[in-house]
Amino acid sequence: MTLAAAAAIAAAAAVGVFAAAFALYAVVQTYLGPAGAAAVVAAVAALIVAVAGLVAARKADQRQAPRQGAAPQDSFGFAEKVVEIVKDRPLLSIGAALAAGVFALKNPTLTAAVAKAFMETRQPPR
Repeated sequence: MTLAAAAAIAAAAAVGVFAAAFALYAVVQTYLGPAGAAAVVAAVAALIVAVAGLVAARKADQRQAPRQGAAPQDSFGFAEKVVEIVKDRPLLSIGAALAAGVFALKNPTLTAAVAKAFMETRQPPR
């Protein structure tokens, strides 16, 4: 019986979300046209998913007990530090990634040089 009630609540929530999306589309369509309205609906849906993900991530972090005797931050390598920054500041990380992407598109020669530098294997001197 509980499973049926949960399924009914989930179905009602899904119908409510679709109805809200259609209502938002209908309101915005008069101002922006069909393509603009669809973009606004997609952006609002993405924003809701992002906020829900951030809330879930914060709750998951609060549930984890702090580790005793953890290694100091100085012993982390570059990749571990980057991962920690992304975890601590996800919006800043997204902005930095978008800026790096735009920079890479504007300067393909520099991007190729950087990629080549990272991909080259270093051979020891003889």
